[in-house]
Amino acid sequence: MYTLGINAAYHDCSATLVRDGEVIAAAEEERFTRIKHGKRPVPFSTWQLPFHAIDYCLKEAGIALADVDHVAYSYNPWLLLGERKGDETITLPLEPSAHKSDWLSPWDPLFLSSIVNAPRQLASGAPHHIRKRFRDVQHDGPFKWHFVEHHLAHEASAFLAAPFDECAVLTMDGRGELATTSYGYYQDRRYHRLKQVNLPHSLGLLYENVTDYLGFLHSSDEYKVMALASYGKPVFAEQFHVILQYRGDGDYEVHPAKWAELFGPARERGAEFTQHHMNIASSLQIVLEETVLKMVHWLHEETGAEHLAMAGGVALNCVMNARVRDRGPFKKVWVQPASGDSGTSLGAALWIDGQQRGMSKCSWQMDHAFLGPSYDDDEIEEFLKQAKLSYRRADNLSKEVADLLLQNKVIGWFQGRMEFGPRALGARSILASPLDPAMQQRLNTIKDREDFRPVAPVVLEEEAANWFVDGNVSPFMVFVYDVRADKEDKIPAVRHVDGTARIQTINRSQNPAYYDLLTAFAERSGVPVLINTSFNTRGEPVVCSPRDAVESFCTTPLDALAIGSFIVQKP
Repeated sequence: MYTLGINAAYHDCSATLVRDGEVIAAAEEERFTRIKHGKRPVPFSTWQLPFHAIDYCLKEAGIALADVDHVAYSYNPWLLLGERKGDETITLPLEPSAHKSDWLSPWDPLFLSSIVNAPRQLASGAPHHIRKRFRDVQHDGPFKWHFVEHHLAHEASAFLAAPFDECAVLTMDGRGELATTSYGYYQDRRYHRLKQVNLPHSLGLLYENVTDYLGFLHSSDEYKVMALASYGKPVFAEQFHVILQYRGDGDYEVHPAKWAELFGPARERGAEFTQHHMNIASSLQIVLEETVLKMVHWLHEETGAEHLAMAGGVALNCVMNARVRDRGPFKKVWVQPASGDSGTSLGAALWIDGQQRGMSKCSWQMDHAFLGPSYDDDEIEEFLKQAKLSYRRADNLSKEVADLLLQNKVIGWFQGRMEFGPRALGARSILASPLDPAMQQRLNTIKDREDFRPVAPVVLEEEAANWFVDGNVSPFMVFVYDVRADKEDKIPAVRHVDGTARIQTINRSQNPAYYDLLTAFAERSGVPVLINTSFNTRGEPVVCSPRDAVESFCTTPLDALAIGSFIVQKP
């Protein structure tokens, strides 16, 4: 039985294909169209489906859409349509935002109409060049269509992918249909939602609003605010405690704020970052952490569970996650690596697959995120020839790249199946030595990033505890750890200003080529750590294909490209 999961309602549109409980493929649309986040999260883009990601997933399984049994769409419009569900028409003002409305948003009629018509869009809207896999279907089949509530899709992406048979579940994002936060409990292959917090109260939208105020792109750059927070002090915590108030029993309220009255004029994009901006970010971050910590304590009291699984865009805040891990009541915390909206295609597919097969848990667990496209050496070499590049086939890729890294070369690393989710985890990465303290700034220059942005380390799994305080298995870069004091001088480039690092651990079963490279570097340097940052530049999605990799390599100051079995170097 094949189940296709689709996320398309807001941003980070994606597709996932599940076969009898096993995830076959998962990918974001942005990796194919080269449009960051797939599209902007505006109401009139709801009609856009991730056709290219769907086409890839079907190709990976060797099937067409007509062979799919179930389609799970990670948004349920009927929760907002309510009594209007049976209506033939919905009134849409010519200028929705210029008129008062009894909808949550004046754009909701257009937004929901597109979602209701998603089955028809899937059946007839595929781009011409990939239409072959979408033939012989109608809006009503042969597949069966399922609208899955947005937060249920987030929840399922956590408890059905986590390595737990029993766990509490917490999801936090900007918004779903109504919910912005949900609490639940998974046990004995059954899931029960305990409580939810609804709009307008939203941790994610609060963080988005401050992101926008600080001159970043909301629904995109929230992670930059988290990084900026490390340079500030929480001098405005009192003001944020007025805005975000925890009411007990898992409930909180977010009150409207007039940011300019509180903190002065908003920062313009491109303007200098001041200590004032850093203090605002720090205050938001601290109050978020304190609030979420109270929430997880309540959830633990309600469930008595030993383990916690988390998802939703707010769960990509790795500093907050570390505080939940270290100061929360749960013995183990697992965070979905594709916690943002892209992960809802995974959750929706797993949920419907489990429901249709009469079980809510499968044997599949997400111990790696390498679920995207791969390219063999023949495909890669053919493109290198077309691009008229000088290249060589490596006799021993790991050792030869390790030697380049020790020469302080910055390497584009393109190997195996692409990662699912926002983090580069060793398939589409830029790698560098952590030994030189200047490497962080060099990488930020190469990638055209803000100066304050940290770079993250990857470490051999068996060595993690020797280099990071309480370092253990952390394959997805969703937690920060303190760098050990006796190791700070050895890996200065990956130590953030607050003494932490957002680590990735790797073992050989997850990614042999990546693991062997770290081993070779460790043998030569005594340091089992490399810098791993995403293979892209500002505003660009992570590279997917050999063409993407070569274009990025040729238009940036990267020194070398390790692509499949080949090495390309600049003169």
